[in-house]
Amino acid sequence: MANLKEIRNRIASVSSTMQITSAMKMVSAAKLKKAQDAITAMRPYADKLTELLQSLSASLDGESGSKFSDNREVNKVLVVAITSNRGLCGAFNSNIIKQSMVLANETYAGKQVDFMAIGKKANDILGKKFNVIANNSAVYDDLTFENVAAIAENLMEQFTSGNYDRIDIVYNKFKNAATQIIMTEQFLPIVPEEGAENSGSDYIFEPTKVEIVEQLIPKSLKTQLYKGIRDSFASEHGARMTAMHKATDNATELRDQLKLTYNKARQAAITNEILEIVGGAEALNN
Repeated sequence: MANLKEIRNRIASVSSTMQITSAMKMVSAAKLKKAQDAITAMRPYADKLTELLQSLSASLDGESGSKFSDNREVNKVLVVAITSNRGLCGAFNSNIIKQSMVLANETYAGKQVDFMAIGKKANDILGKKFNVIANNSAVYDDLTFENVAAIAENLMEQFTSGNYDRIDIVYNKFKNAATQIIMTEQFLPIVPEEGAENSGSDYIFEPTKVEIVEQLIPKSLKTQLYKGIRDSFASEHGARMTAMHKATDNATELRDQLKLTYNKARQAAITNEILEIVGGAEALNN
């Protein structure tokens, strides 16, 4: 059995760790509320804008020669992996890394697959095995629509210039604090919604439907990427809060076990001392 000093040191160490994990849990809980409110308010707008764009694109029947709808033979693929800059959030980052590798090694096997990292973890891990063309981890320092729009414009330029034939984004969709859904979305080219060819027939368009679509596409793509990053940002804090909550519970349980072990060891030591004293007294009497 370990001596009393070693057990006391372990109790102190576990208690210190428990204080840290508890503090991190409270910080993430505070940040989660703000991030959750932001994505909850934005999601209906982003989804409706995407639905409207897909519906209009489907009803054009070849009228539009949009450079963002050019369905080319897929030989070069760019995957945008959205992770966090920090760890200690459970499987949040590893799930995105695994899904990104599945796309590279299985879904697009035999094709050129490059990555764009949004988040330090994606850049650090994927950069060891794949070509990462850019690392946009600094976007989390000031997460605004304008900063994300600049990244989206770069992606649009990569596609229209022919550098890539398809662009996908991989991120964690926020459901609740304990649940994140891994999402893989086609960013470019834009795919019209199936069965929506006549959905816009009851509307009058000014200016023309084609002009409206051409103006909506860049805004919709920027909004789609911003929603993905916002979803990931809220999911990160939810995952970290859950992970730190479990870590705190585990530390509390370990501390209690160590205290029980310490008390047993101290009781055994006291009993031994008493036996030694009694034994010594008996020896003197004899």
